[in-house]
Amino acid sequence: MGEQDLLKRIRELRKGYVGRTVEKRLEEFRELGRKPANEIFKELCFCLLTANYSAQGGMRIQKSIGDGFLMVPEEGLESELRKLGHRFPKARAGYIVEARKHIDELPKLMKMSGKDAREWLVGNVKGLGCKEASHFLRNIGFTDVAIVDFHILDILERNGIIKKPKTLTGKRYTEIENVLMKLGGKLGMNLGELDLCLWYMETGKVLK
Repeated sequence: MGEQDLLKRIRELRKGYVGRTVEKRLEEFRELGRKPANEIFKELCFCLLTANYSAQGGMRIQKSIGDGFLMVPEEGLESELRKLGHRFPKARAGYIVEARKHIDELPKLMKMSGKDAREWLVGNVKGLGCKEASHFLRNIGFTDVAIVDFHILDILERNGIIKKPKTLTGKRYTEIENVLMKLGGKLGMNLGELDLCLWYMETGKVLK
């Protein structure tokens, strides 16, 4: 396989059920970005939970805890995360409680570019790296940042587009994001749409 094969497959996916599902999911993301700060914060908690874990596990925990992300003390949150099977209950509870001080600042992100918002998140919210911050931003409606996770790295390497790095530095992250931006440009797709299509190709699912 090569880049042209990948582009052809994405174009085919875009025409049918997957394309319609992706557009529906993107509209859900845009709608979430218009909600109050507390709702946006709960999505931030989901993205804090998915780091070195799984999206499906994070979704299950997010649904179970709900408004508890806003008010449950750290010890209680740790206990709940442990009971729900998270791999890192103590660390994630600490990150979530620490992040609460930024709840009222989250709506201001909607007035920034994706890259500026990501820089703010990485610099201010403990537990968020480029990937997690980009995931959060995509999930609240941003389409100009890429989620460079192992699924994306695998598919790009398999198609001869990149050589998968052993460690993903900030510089390398940006380089791969630019590769994805060029791919999206050839397809007439933004980074949010492209990510969901690539994720479907690797997992058979259109998640968040």
